[in-house]
Amino acid sequence: MSKSCCSTQHAAAPIKAVSKASSTEHQHNSHCCDSAAPVSCCGGATSHDHQDHEKCDSPGDEEPPLGGPHSQSCCTANSSHDHHDHDHDAQAPVEPLAAPTQGNSRHSWQVMGMDCPSCARKIETAVSRVNGVQQARVLFATEKLVVDLAPGLSPDPVTAAVLAAGFQLKGIAQSAARSETNRSPLMNLLSKYWQPLSLASLMLVAALLPGEIGQPLFTLATLWGLWPISRKAWALTKSGSPFAIETLMTVAAVGALFLGETAEAAMVLLLFMLGEHLEAYAAGRARAGVTALMALVPDKALRIRTTAAGEVREEVGADELRPGDIIEIAPGARLPADARLLDALGAFDESALTGESIPVERRQGDKVPAGSLAADRVLRLEVVSEPGNNAIDRILHLIEEAESQRAPIERFIDRFSRWYTPAMMLVALLVVLVPPLAFGQSWDEWVYRGLALLLIGCPCALVISTPAAVTSALAAATRQGALIKGGAALERLAHIDTVAFDKTGTLTLGKPQLTELVSLNGQSNGELLALAAAIEQGSHHPLARAVVAAANEQGLAQVEARDLRALPGMGVEGRINGELWQLLAPSRVATLSKDQQAQIAMLEQQGKTVVVLCQSSSNQALPVALLALRDQIRPEAAAALQELNRLGLQSIMLTGDNPRAAEAIATELGMGWRAGLLPENKVEEIAKLASTRKVAMIGDGINDAPAMKRASIGIAMGGGTDVALETADAALTHNQLGGIAAMIRLSRSALANIHQNIALALGLKAIFLVTSLLGITGLWIAVLADTGATALVTANALRLLRKR
Repeated sequence: MSKSCCSTQHAAAPIKAVSKASSTEHQHNSHCCDSAAPVSCCGGATSHDHQDHEKCDSPGDEEPPLGGPHSQSCCTANSSHDHHDHDHDAQAPVEPLAAPTQGNSRHSWQVMGMDCPSCARKIETAVSRVNGVQQARVLFATEKLVVDLAPGLSPDPVTAAVLAAGFQLKGIAQSAARSETNRSPLMNLLSKYWQPLSLASLMLVAALLPGEIGQPLFTLATLWGLWPISRKAWALTKSGSPFAIETLMTVAAVGALFLGETAEAAMVLLLFMLGEHLEAYAAGRARAGVTALMALVPDKALRIRTTAAGEVREEVGADELRPGDIIEIAPGARLPADARLLDALGAFDESALTGESIPVERRQGDKVPAGSLAADRVLRLEVVSEPGNNAIDRILHLIEEAESQRAPIERFIDRFSRWYTPAMMLVALLVVLVPPLAFGQSWDEWVYRGLALLLIGCPCALVISTPAAVTSALAAATRQGALIKGGAALERLAHIDTVAFDKTGTLTLGKPQLTELVSLNGQSNGELLALAAAIEQGSHHPLARAVVAAANEQGLAQVEARDLRALPGMGVEGRINGELWQLLAPSRVATLSKDQQAQIAMLEQQGKTVVVLCQSSSNQALPVALLALRDQIRPEAAAALQELNRLGLQSIMLTGDNPRAAEAIATELGMGWRAGLLPENKVEEIAKLASTRKVAMIGDGINDAPAMKRASIGIAMGGGTDVALETADAALTHNQLGGIAAMIRLSRSALANIHQNIALALGLKAIFLVTSLLGITGLWIAVLADTGATALVTANALRLLRKR
C-alpha cells in the first residue's frame, strides 16, 4: 500500500500573504491615499502619509508554498487561505477545506477513475468513515483527495478505503500506467473499452442466433455485464453510498432477468456502460484546461553554476531550483519557475496565463511568471520562486480552492439528490406492490414498470447539471485570463448590477508622473525637485517613485537626506544639510496664501494630485514648491465602462484621492464617484450600496481588501497586492479592465446554462416517469432517457468552453 510521501504536523493558524517593506523605508499614507493606504489608516484622506507597500510584481514572490499538483501521493503544505463570507442576500455559507487542527497531519493523493462530481462525493463518504479521519475533501477539477488525519495514524487505511470504493490512486497505479504507454493505440483503446465491446459482441451473436439458442447467450451477456457493476455497487454500499447508480442498475438488471427480459437487461447494461464512458470523456474535456495548465511547467531546467573553472551548465529537475539560481531557456521553451530577467531585453508569450496572445516585452530586472514561453532568443534569468510556489501553482491552488466554494444552487441540488433517489426507490417499491396486492394486477407487469421507474430514479443528470456548467465556465474563464474562485462566486457575479472601482492601479495605470513643479520662493525647479526626491528615496509608493523618477530623468545630482520619518496623517520629512524639509498634503499646510490655494485648486480640477514641499522654520512649515502629479487613465478604461453600461450595470469610483482630482477622472470616464475615502469609508460606501444593490468591488491595493470582502463579490486586478488577490473572489491575470464585462457575461451564460440543464434533467425524468407508469416505455428506454439526459446536460455545459 502506497503511503503519502510525508506526514508533516501542521499548526492551525492559516498563513496570510504579507507585503514586504524595507526596514529603511519611511512610511507614507498617500498623496492620493487610494492605492496604498493601510487598512488601519489614521490620517486624513488627502494627507501625504504614504503607507508603503510593494505591489505584487511577481506571482508568489512572498507566498508560502501552496501545494501544487502532485503526480503521486504527497502531503500538502500547511498553508490555508481564508474564505471570506460576503454579506449579500440569501447567501449560503461556503464549504472551505479548513486548516488542519493542531497536531493533525494533512495528506493528498491524485485519484483516478472519477467520471463526475458524484464520484467525488462517494470517495469523500468512503474516506470519512475511516477511523481517525478529521476531514476529507475531493477536488474534482484537479483530481486530488486531501485528508486530515489524527496524530500518529498511518494513511494506509485511507488508500484502502479509496480502492475498496472502486477507485484508484495515481501513485499506486503508476506501474500499470507505465505498461499502458508501451502498448499500441489500438491495444489501449481495446483495454479501455473492453467491457462495452465484449458485451456488445455477445449481444450481437445472441441476436443473430435463433431464439432458443440466443436466449441463454443474452442471459450470459447480462451476467457478464452485471459482474463489474454489481461488484462496484457492493463496494460503494459497504463504503456508505448504498443509493449509487450502480446499485439501481444491479437491481434493475437482476429484476429483468427474473422476468425473462434478458435482451432488454443486456441492453440496459450496455447503454449504462456507454453513458459512463461518455461522462468520463466529458469530465476529461472539462478538466482539459486544468490539465493543460499543469503541463505548462517543464520538468527539467538548464541551470548555470559559476565555478573556478568557469560556467557549468547542468540539467536539473524543476523541483531542484531555488531562489537565486541562474537558468537559461531557449526560444520556444517555457519557464520552470518565476524568474527575474537578467538580459537587457526579452519577449515572452504569456498567453497561457493571461489570455493575451501578443508576446510581452520584458526588460532587465522584470519578473516573468512560470509557464511563460521565450519568444525570440536564448535568455538568462534568476529564479525567484520556491518549488511549488510559482505562478502556475498559485493558479492551480485557486482552482482547488474554488471547488470548496460551491454555488448555492449546486449545494441545493446535492442535498435534493440525496433524498431524491431513496424516495424514488420507495415509489418504485410501491408501484411494484400496490397494484398487485390492492387491485389484483399482474405481478410481472408491475414489477417491470417498477424496475423502469427505478432507473428513472437515478439522479446522475441532475447531479452533474450544475458542476458540469460551473467547471466548464471556470475553465473558459481561466483560458481568457480570469480566475473565478468557485461556483459560489460565479453565481454571485451573474447577479451583479453595480460595479465599484478603486482608482489608482485599477482605473488608472498606478504609475503617476510629475506634470508640474511650481516654485514659490524663486528657487530653481531643479534644486527643488532634487530636495523632494531626496526625502522620497526608498519609498515604493507610486507617487514617491514618480518624484524620484522625474529627478533621475533630469539627471539631477542626488542629495542625501537623513532622519527620514513619516508624519502620521500628514506626510513625510527629512533633514538635508541640517535643515528640516517636509512633503505635506495641502490640507496640512496652514501657511498657504489665498493665491497658492487657488493654484492648488486649479491643478486639482485638472485631475492632478498636489503635494507641498515645505521648509520648516520656527516650528512653521513654509511652502517653497507645489508638485503636481497625475496618474494616467488606463487606455481601455472608457471602453470597458461602456461595455458594462451596455450590460445594464452602473459604475462608481471609490477613491482616497482629493475630490477635484477624482471628479476630473470620473467625468472623463462618465461614471459616479466618491472621494476622500479611507479604507473604512470605502467599506461604509459599499455597505450603503449593498443595501439596495448587488455590488462588485474592483481593486488592487491593501486598502481595497476590506471593501472587497464587504461587497457581494471582490475582483482583484492581476498586478495588485497579495492581500487583495487573496481577499478577492475573482482576479484578472491579464490586468485588463475589459475582462470584467467578459467575466460577467460568462457568469450569466453559466447561470442560464445551469437552469437549462436542470430543466432538461427534471423534464425528461418527468416525461418518462409518466410513460413508464403507463407502460408505454420499458427498461432500455428508461436507461436511455437517463443516459441521454446526462449526455445532453454534459454537452450543453461543454458549450461554455467555447465562450469568448
